[in-house]
Amino acid sequence: QVQLVESGGGFMQPGGSLRLSCAASGIIVRLYTMGWYRQAPGKERELVAHITSRGSTNYVDSVKGRFTISRDNAKNTVYLQMNSLKPEDTAVYYCNTAPGAGVSWGQGTQVTVSS
Repeated sequence: QVQLVESGGGFMQPGGSLRLSCAASGIIVRLYTMGWYRQAPGKERELVAHITSRGSTNYVDSVKGRFTISRDNAKNTVYLQMNSLKPEDTAVYYCNTAPGAGVSWGQGTQVTVSS
């Protein structure tokens, strides 16, 4: 059974930073392309960042230069460092394989950016 547990979200003012963590069990994240997705109220879930098994990364235009996806193979954990947060980053953030979500979704972690 694959389990993905997201954490690290919270409330932050614009311009602040948060680091999200995705702790994985039942899947070796190093062997897959892993992504961070987000779903804002009234919007579809979108893939915002991914990291391949080779370590290559990619980002949706709206987060380029602000977000960094990374991986700790020893901890089997994927991270999303979010800097210069904007109100439009407000969403529930999830991790999963990418570009398609190959395993069950976790509960996600709420990120709220507001002044």
